Amino acid sequence: MRTVITADRLITPDQSINNPVVIVDDGVITQLGPRGSIEAPSGPRLDFPGCVLAPAYFDVHIHGSAGRDVMEGTSDAFATIGKFLARHGVGVFLATTVTAPVDMTLRSLEGISGLIGSDSGGATPLGIHIEGPFLSPHKKGAHPERLLQKPSVELFDRMWQAAQGKIRLMTIAPELPGAEELISHAAGLGVRVSLGHSNADTAAARSGIRAGAVTATHTFNAMRQFDHRDPGLLGEVLSNDRLYAEIICDGLHVHPDAVRIYWKAKGPDRAMLITDAMSAAGMPDGTYKLGELDVRVVNGKCVIGEDTLAGSTLTLDRGVRNFAEFTGASIDDVSKLVSRNPAHMTGFEAEAGSIAVGRPADITVLSAKNDVVETILRGRPVINP
Repeated sequence: MRTVITADRLITPDQSINNPVVIVDDGVITQLGPRGSIEAPSGPRLDFPGCVLAPAYFDVHIHGSAGRDVMEGTSDAFATIGKFLARHGVGVFLATTVTAPVDMTLRSLEGISGLIGSDSGGATPLGIHIEGPFLSPHKKGAHPERLLQKPSVELFDRMWQAAQGKIRLMTIAPELPGAEELISHAAGLGVRVSLGHSNADTAAARSGIRAGAVTATHTFNAMRQFDHRDPGLLGEVLSNDRLYAEIICDGLHVHPDAVRIYWKAKGPDRAMLITDAMSAAGMPDGTYKLGELDVRVVNGKCVIGEDTLAGSTLTLDRGVRNFAEFTGASIDDVSKLVSRNPAHMTGFEAEAGSIAVGRPADITVLSAKNDVVETILRGRPVINP
């Protein structure tokens, strides 16, 4: 089916088009350009006056939403999560695990692997992000210390086989014994390695990068605090221009002033917004599961113990609006943090990150206030079908 999409402006990582016309055939963009340069065919139209067309968002770090956890590994859970994410502008995501007993993790990976790339009418899982179990007990956050594991190629290979090779991102603490060997091994398989949940000093952080790490997990959170004599992992994240870096921009995990420092350090080419959302996202306050953990949600804040943050209830559209507000960055730049940058970091440039001829018609439609008006996935509107 052919569909014509129009709006006031279209933004891609490399250009902005005023009064754009996008022509979609069977879910794929076949033409785009400014009005007048393309003869719009007759047929269904999606017109968005006063709005901006942006590439659909890509969340590389999300554990669940709408009452469901990705570790359930079922089509029903993923359909619920995918539809919730789509309503908030997300087109694709990495299903993110949490530290759990090894047998539970392997079962989850087996279930998740069969759902990668599935189209349930919502956001599509493109791969798996394993956050744990190769994390520091000193910066474990919500991950159960008794279930953490020393970096092990043998254990990783069991996880890789259970996931049918669909692990695309792994968080690891580079200072742990065996971490360098595992980073190198995983990177050799095409896995992008992220440094996080780490007490690493500067030397250990740099060793992890030399071994193959390319990004960092939720900057500032679960990292050794910055010290001017030994800046540690955080110092390396903020000063290394080649390293990508996630941030949770909900106003709870990171103070707006620190978000501005992060933006000045990483800029539009290496910064990435994530949610780290858990099953409580989109749900009322209460108790919810994160893997095998019971997490209390009070006024939208996810905690375990006395006051340890355990994921978030953030949605990526809210993160985009917060980041623009905290930093003053333009929507053209902030869009890169949820489209091009995660696509480049993960190697999914062909599947996500831009609006271009030959690409899937995955588009987030934004109002003048950067609210999501509509999400178009494979050429079909999701919010108002």
